[in-house]
Amino acid sequence: MNDENLVTKVVTPRDELVRFSYAHVFEPTSMEEGGQLKYSVSILIPKENKKTLKLIEAASEAAKIAGKPLWKGKIPTAFKHELLRDGDEERPDDDVYAGTYFINAKCNNKPTIIDEKGVKLTTDDEFYSGCYGCVSFNIYPYAKGSNGIAAGLNNILKLKDGTRLGGGSNAYDDFGIEHDDLF
Repeated sequence: MNDENLVTKVVTPRDELVRFSYAHVFEPTSMEEGGQLKYSVSILIPKENKKTLKLIEAASEAAKIAGKPLWKGKIPTAFKHELLRDGDEERPDDDVYAGTYFINAKCNNKPTIIDEKGVKLTTDDEFYSGCYGCVSFNIYPYAKGSNGIAAGLNNILKLKDGTRLGGGSNAYDDFGIEHDDLF
C-alpha cells in the first residue's frame, strides 16, 4: 500500500447500525483523576456487521503502516491495548456487549451529532447511551508509553432510539406527565 493512499477514516454504513454506550459527547470527561478532558463514546458493532468490520480492518492496517516511523520502522505484532475489542470476551456479564465488538473513540473537540434530517442534536435527551446510528472516526497510530492504534471520534448520525443504558429515568415518565400537559 502506497503511503499517499492510506485511508484511516471509517464511516460506518447506514445499513449496519452501531449502538452507542458511555456517551460523553456534550461535555468532556476524564477517565483518570486529573487527566485530560476528552469527548468520548464506546461504539458497539454487531459481529454480523461485515462491511463495518472490513472498513475498520482496512483503516487499522493503514494506521499501522502510517505508524512505522513512530515504531522504529517496524509494525508491532501485538499491542498492549487492542483497538477492536470483543464484547463477549471482555464483558461476558454485560448483555449489552453480547454479540458485539467495541471501539472506544475519543476526541479533544466536541463532535457534531445530527439526526436523519440533518438537525443538530445538542442534549442528552436527544442523543444518549443506548441509541443507534452511524459514526465517523479516524484510526491513528500512537507511541506514548506503549505502541498502538486508537480511534479519534469525528461525528455521529443518530438514526434510531434505543433503551437508555446506564440507569436513570425520565421525569415525565416517572410522574406520568405528557409534555403537552405543560402548556
